[in-house]
Amino acid sequence: MSDAARLLRLLSLLQTPREWPGSELAERLEVTPRTVRRDIDRLRDLGYPVEASMGVLGGYRLVAGKAMPPLLLDDEEAVAIAVGLRTAARQPVAGIAEASLRALQKLQQVLPPRLARRVSSLTSATAPAAASFASLVDPAQLTVIAGAVHAGERVRFGYVGMEGAVSKRHVEPVQLVALGRRWYLLAFDVERDDWRIFRMDRISDALSTGARFSARTPPGGDATEYVTQKMYESAPTYRARATLKLPVDLARARLADFAGDLEALDDTTCTWHSNEDTIDYLAFRLTLLGCEFTVHGPPQLTDHLRDLGERISRSVATP
Repeated sequence: MSDAARLLRLLSLLQTPREWPGSELAERLEVTPRTVRRDIDRLRDLGYPVEASMGVLGGYRLVAGKAMPPLLLDDEEAVAIAVGLRTAARQPVAGIAEASLRALQKLQQVLPPRLARRVSSLTSATAPAAASFASLVDPAQLTVIAGAVHAGERVRFGYVGMEGAVSKRHVEPVQLVALGRRWYLLAFDVERDDWRIFRMDRISDALSTGARFSARTPPGGDATEYVTQKMYESAPTYRARATLKLPVDLARARLADFAGDLEALDDTTCTWHSNEDTIDYLAFRLTLLGCEFTVHGPPQLTDHLRDLGERISRSVATP
């Protein structure tokens, strides 16, 4: 490894927010500790703020400052970011798809040519399946809530309940949880003196009060597990069994990440055993397929589709 390449590799390692013992850096770079010290001095001469701490747990770290280094990523990190941005495009957050594309374009501009080509190949060869969401989360609300969770500050916001009633809430936010096709907030409601789960797409006018609170342990000790359990308790889930008048490849493309188990019956028909979800969502996915289908179960889905069809027929009936 040349001196220049080694210096860039050292800079890349130091961008990880942690203390790096000199011996570990020497092992990573396959040089002596003395060479590491010399390279650290060279980085300082170039204006990069590298601090050193003494003691058994001491080491080197790069401090954030006005003149930060260029974005340095290894192959795995570049691929991870590209995949993450492509996946983010399917989140139920308003404008996230466009923002993800812009971020990918900026990423490619600051990467070395070799890595930029690799990321470009990955993004051009992959396309996230289109997702349909009944409602989207306002990124401004998401940012305020996330900031309050991180800072441990109380938040006030407006909230629309299931029946459409609007209320004002004052909460201690604990965790944002992405579950299925929605974002949820687990928080302790100060005025109701109890834990509550809020859908992020129903939150408006979120404002951090600046008032700090002592962290509470979520029920069961795990916020994500608690929210998951409560959501599935409130809405039982099922697996659909249906015959679709679609070629199996086309059915798989239209169902995307909700494909479940598909099996071709002939060139134009296939059977579908869906992933587990609520009756409402199973009916939603079936009606979006744009094909004839026959439902074999569960009976709750059959009844729901029949009721849905009757309501639609009444809504378009001529007097």
